Amino acid sequence: MAAITNPLVNSYKRLVPGYEAPCYLAWSASNRSALIRIPASRGMGTRVELRCPDPSCNPYLNMAVCLAAGLDGIEKGLTPPEEITENIFAMDAATRAAKGIESLPGTLHEAVKCLKADEVICEALGEHVLSQYVEGKEKEWDAYRTHVSSWEIDRYLVMY
Repeated sequence: MAAITNPLVNSYKRLVPGYEAPCYLAWSASNRSALIRIPASRGMGTRVELRCPDPSCNPYLNMAVCLAAGLDGIEKGLTPPEEITENIFAMDAATRAAKGIESLPGTLHEAVKCLKADEVICEALGEHVLSQYVEGKEKEWDAYRTHVSSWEIDRYLVMY
């Protein structure tokens, strides 16, 4: 889903530990370091917050993959893992691993690889949308990784 919810190279620059956008796959009622938040004050209804989508994502594709993932979980009778109440950003890698907390892909390239491997999301997008989307994102990643930025020139020209 990350390739859809976070569609740009720059989307992954904010999905790093310690920033406001959560990057760890966990849920909580009040913990803002969790990717999914189900607010504790539920009253007569419950809402679910997926806290990673980038404002640049296509809202229609975003909704389609969220609904597909949710329906897949319902159909398979999946249950969520235990709620994480501790600040995940403050945990070390060993603690996160012991609690089974994984992270979102770190780059657009990783996210596209995950997208292509996810049967549920691929089916939700359909062959035409999937192939066109993946082709565009792979071209975007290739253009990014081969571009020499002004930061690189400023940093390395004086060093070497």
